[in-house]
Amino acid sequence: MFTGYPVEFEPDDNNTVIATCPDVPEALSAGQTESEALDWMEDALCVALSAYVDDNEDIPKPSAPRKGQPMVELPPMAVMKLTIYQSMRDQGVTQVELARRLNCDARQVRRILDLDHHSRLNQLEAALRALKKKLVIDIREAA
Repeated sequence: MFTGYPVEFEPDDNNTVIATCPDVPEALSAGQTESEALDWMEDALCVALSAYVDDNEDIPKPSAPRKGQPMVELPPMAVMKLTIYQSMRDQGVTQVELARRLNCDARQVRRILDLDHHSRLNQLEAALRALKKKLVIDIREAA
């Protein structure tokens, strides 16, 4: 769902490169090279997307990259948490309702939605199941 976002680069005035994400304009990073700016973009995206969750806004869907356009892949834990959050919004499920479905305290649901909190995989899988979603893992050769 939210696995990766395309990135664009532009040179800055001070011999650095700025990386932007058209789908998440709040996410910006910079580096001495495109590669360095791209490395920082993962963190920038996670911070920006956390703000979307905090502000109770929909998570922007990634657009299709142009041929050769670099992508930033989000960490798997962030992808699961963002999918849970957006599924709750789409289905009109509150944190209290998800806690009821999971037979847990609402504080645990808040931690599940916190991109900075290291949740256990079984908790995330249970939340996905409660929202009629299923985790599927696909491992590929690295580029």
